[in-house]
Amino acid sequence: MRVTSDLFVSALVRRVFGDGGFAAVLRRGAAEAGAVFIVIRNRFGEAALYGPAAQSAYGEGKPADRQFTLVGEKLDDEALDARLAKEQRFDSDIWVVEIEPGATPLGQLVELTTP
Repeated sequence: MRVTSDLFVSALVRRVFGDGGFAAVLRRGAAEAGAVFIVIRNRFGEAALYGPAAQSAYGEGKPADRQFTLVGEKLDDEALDARLAKEQRFDSDIWVVEIEPGATPLGQLVELTTP
């Protein structure tokens, strides 16, 4: 059974803080099933945006956990806002979480796939 978006985001934020990082929920979506997007900034202020992986990444079985894929990299604030606005037009219930991972890299916080 898949956990709700609200619970997933809460657990992600708690884990990031527990590992010495920082996380902030920039936008709250639907508590039950809103799509989750993750923003990570590098030291130059450029953002990488991770979003839900395509259904084909899950294989034949029913997904047990959420998978993410890189949907934009080296985005400035304007490009990031434009991409998130586009996603929001498609689905108004999205969640946006910005994190600065601490001791644990993103790939160990969430499951990453390649498109």
